[in-house]
Amino acid sequence: MARLSKRMTNARGKVETGRHYSIEEAIGVALDADAPKFDETVELAVRLGVDPRQADQNVRGTCLLPHGTGKSVRVLVFAKGEKVAEAESAGADHVGGDELAQRITSEGWLEFDKVIATPDMMAVVGRLGKVLGPRGMMPNPKVGTVTMDVGRAVEELKAGKVEYRVEKAGIVHVPIGRRSFGAEKLLDNANEVIASLVRAKPATAKGAYMRSVSISTTMGPGVSVDPSTAQAAA
Repeated sequence: MARLSKRMTNARGKVETGRHYSIEEAIGVALDADAPKFDETVELAVRLGVDPRQADQNVRGTCLLPHGTGKSVRVLVFAKGEKVAEAESAGADHVGGDELAQRITSEGWLEFDKVIATPDMMAVVGRLGKVLGPRGMMPNPKVGTVTMDVGRAVEELKAGKVEYRVEKAGIVHVPIGRRSFGAEKLLDNANEVIASLVRAKPATAKGAYMRSVSISTTMGPGVSVDPSTAQAAA
């Protein structure tokens, strides 16, 4: 077993074993740990009482964080006609069609983080499934990345719209910002994510919906949150 660093040992020492904090307290504890030499991402992890193997319990959605993610997002848009200018005006980093698809398949070009497409371009984008799919970049109408309103889609991604999807173990991981945001902004973002997850609760989910919640920084331990207080706060 790898030996824990002094910083991690100190960080774990500040988390009371077996205690469930309020979400505000958990953020405070996570930020109280000694900071590394980079601006850590702060993440919210929620274990849901759903069975992802069932299509009607496969929780997936998006959430526009009030204070963004703190990360610059490079957006690629597949569009044509007047939608090209609309995407460019909204701040898209790359806009095009077949030529961009060819660049991805032949050159392995992947200098983008998110992909948006108009419905009439999905025949082109569909050929990129093996490349974009495993990276979680494939446009999907369920999360607003297949749309004719490309301007709005670009602006939302640039502003901090995040996508979440429950994993096989029933856990959802969502970044809620950077350590430098401070507790207040991180709390606003966390509450927005939790509220979004509550709205996305499947009608077929049985029993407790939010089984466990935790807050952690990139290099820090998870701080357990009382699920009931987290939902109430959101």
